Amino acid sequence: MRDDPLDLLPELFVLFGAVLGLLALTVSPRGGARWVVWLCALGLTGCLVSAVAAAFSPGGTVFGSYVLDPPTNVVRGVAALATLPCLVLARAGGLRPEAHVLMSLTALGAVTLAGAGDLLVLVAAYLLASVPGYALAGLSGDAPGTEAALKYYLVGAFLGVLTLTGVTLLYGLAGTSAYPGLGGALRAVPQAAVVCALVALFAGVMFKAGAVPGHFWVPDVAEGAPAAVAAFVTTVPKLGAFAALLRMAEEFLTSSAADWRLLLALVSVATMTLGNLAAFRQNNVRRLLAYSTISQAGYLLLPVVAVPAPLARPALLFYLGAYAVTNLGAFAVVVATGRDTLDRYTGLSGRSPALACALSVCLLGFAGTPPTAVFLGKVMAFTAVWQGGYAWLAVVAALNTVAGLFYYLRWIVPVFRPAPSPGGDAVVRSAALTAYAAATASLVLGVAGGVVLPP
Repeated sequence: MRDDPLDLLPELFVLFGAVLGLLALTVSPRGGARWVVWLCALGLTGCLVSAVAAAFSPGGTVFGSYVLDPPTNVVRGVAALATLPCLVLARAGGLRPEAHVLMSLTALGAVTLAGAGDLLVLVAAYLLASVPGYALAGLSGDAPGTEAALKYYLVGAFLGVLTLTGVTLLYGLAGTSAYPGLGGALRAVPQAAVVCALVALFAGVMFKAGAVPGHFWVPDVAEGAPAAVAAFVTTVPKLGAFAALLRMAEEFLTSSAADWRLLLALVSVATMTLGNLAAFRQNNVRRLLAYSTISQAGYLLLPVVAVPAPLARPALLFYLGAYAVTNLGAFAVVVATGRDTLDRYTGLSGRSPALACALSVCLLGFAGTPPTAVFLGKVMAFTAVWQGGYAWLAVVAALNTVAGLFYYLRWIVPVFRPAPSPGGDAVVRSAALTAYAAATASLVLGVAGGVVLPP
């Protein structure tokens, strides 16, 4: 255990970037707006660089409640890398400069979720990852954005209260809120009470992950909020939520006699199945992507169920990075084209072949098509859950993957049909470049993943 603030340098970079950006807006509302995106981007870049450096440093616990280990460092890096293009998309979408500050603060909350080694830190991180997101969803100020923000807030507040209840019950049962002390203490208390506490605790984490039963906000926010905000809130908070679940599973859930694996396995099945079924008949591409992210949350739960299988941790961490680049790439195409319905993508390949290819790579990646990154992530996740003794869950996930291909093809097929009329609309260049970079990253990760991943 260490008490050196420099161990939190990545988090401090993000915090200082957001605070300085907010100060620039306060001191000079007009002139400061030009500096906000640069200050936030510098903070995120500093987070990324220092996270890479921290990955080669000894791990440990800082201030007795914040864990420095590979999951924390991976989420630090991936969250910074995912938030930077979201700043680009926000600027391309003409969002107010406050959006960049709110995105940085939400990213900081996601990173803190990943590193939390104490239930009290988990609650604080949950709030930091949630409250700025509520403001982001309603930043446009129109009726759909206001409705999205209200639903986002109400679901988050309700499930957050349940999480606080779970934290209170666990503390009362175990006499400690620190993860290392929870596992052994929970063995000596009534398991029915432990199960009730865990169900309540998981409620808020599932909200941040966009999984059942905390998924209700996802389609409404994806459709009603600006596209750049939808891309961000369906990507970055998930990173911290799943890393938090992984840490809880490794540090105290495995020591509990409660059957938490079966609980999460059932949540996984419900999440992937509901997401796929609801996406089948969607004509709005934002809602289609929203339900796609819900189904992906179901697959991301597989490695958590598989703990302590040796492949569980690398499978989840790789899948998180693969999901982030793929989801951002798909939403970047939506921002670049400004189109929200499937029929308006007819003939996109003739107007913008590169953008059509980027969209196809991302959507086929979500469907689990090689050699994309999500394909490799799914293979690892299925293998991990099979190793963990849940072969039936791997079979259900594989069937859901095949079923999900249908609605991704519903979007891809019109893209390569002849356009009903000649000519094309303007494409937002910065968003298009983001889509190209994300699609390329998906292919590179998928092809080169075997070099860095364990055999």
